[in-house]
Amino acid sequence: MRRDLFTADHEAFRDLAREFIEKEVVPRYPDWEKQGQLPREVFRRLGELGLLGTAIPEEYGGLGVRDYRYNVVLQEEAQRALVTLGTVRTQLDVILPYFLEYADAAQRQRWFPGLADGSLLTAIAMTEPGTGSDLAGIRTTAVRDGDDYVLNGAKTFITGGLLADLVIVVARTATDPDNRRAGLTLLVVEDGMPGFARGRVLDKMGCKVQDTVELSFTDVRVPVANRLGEEGAAFGYLGHNLPQERMTVAVGSVAQARAALHATIDYVKERKAFGTPVASFQNTKFELAAISAEIEAGQTLVDRAVRDLVDGQLSGADAARVKLFATETQARVVDRCLQLFGGYGYMMEYPIARLYTDARVARIYAGTSEVMKVIIAKDLGL
Repeated sequence: MRRDLFTADHEAFRDLAREFIEKEVVPRYPDWEKQGQLPREVFRRLGELGLLGTAIPEEYGGLGVRDYRYNVVLQEEAQRALVTLGTVRTQLDVILPYFLEYADAAQRQRWFPGLADGSLLTAIAMTEPGTGSDLAGIRTTAVRDGDDYVLNGAKTFITGGLLADLVIVVARTATDPDNRRAGLTLLVVEDGMPGFARGRVLDKMGCKVQDTVELSFTDVRVPVANRLGEEGAAFGYLGHNLPQERMTVAVGSVAQARAALHATIDYVKERKAFGTPVASFQNTKFELAAISAEIEAGQTLVDRAVRDLVDGQLSGADAARVKLFATETQARVVDRCLQLFGGYGYMMEYPIARLYTDARVARIYAGTSEVMKVIIAKDLGL
């Protein structure tokens, strides 16, 4: 269906992103999957091309354009090429907004140039072994001691944590028995700070090119100058960015579903069964037709929500609706596409197998489908 979400500037950005991905990502992608991470030079190259710094002010080497649609374009082009740029997506869509919103002038001077040129890699450490979606239950502590905070605790499932130069850590600086959400603070831990250690690189079912690690903090002295925003205000900050974080998942889900459809169409046209192309069977046609309709419905919903996000009008409940619909649609689409591949769909040498394993986490991270339903139900007055 016709899309009117993008301008000529976005399409020029798309051309640049597509060329970079086709020439510099696709040929090397299998090696990166085996290594379990995107190498630093990917960020450097993206920075050189101006693909990382669209939202960063011009005085720090960016373009100064706060427009989430550029992030959408980059994500769509990666999925179209059957690759993922997971840690890039996390840096741009999930982490950078915290720096843009809450960094003070001195912090901008220190960090923004590196964020724009790709020399500084980031991660955000929220999840703990016992908390999951319950951010109010965070136990990592930061105690003020003069001009420092003394940070202690552990985090898990941290995307990009292996190579991160800057890690935004959500820590508890105060406890209020009447308000579990109060007393959380954002602290930026820098690589090399004594007591900051990276633990296991977690072996995931999917998203193999996206490193996910455990982090620990033992008496790490974090300067007060590394605090993002006000002390005790982190829960509100986290909630402010959740609509965009959830939209990031939804955008990727629809783009991956579309990639699965195209890969399947190509396959069934070539694959023969009983002496005839699989594409000629009525069941194949009906399945792919239904899948196409689902994807277009998801795309329309996502595009409307992206426009609302850019306009500052997307509510948390609507972001939850979009994430729920898009991720559940992705799960159905990829599963049905894999079925049309038959036994070959179960082989990792075929892209549909990776799309299948990658898709499963979309209904978990940035809030599970069950959490999305709770948010929607609350919005309905239930």
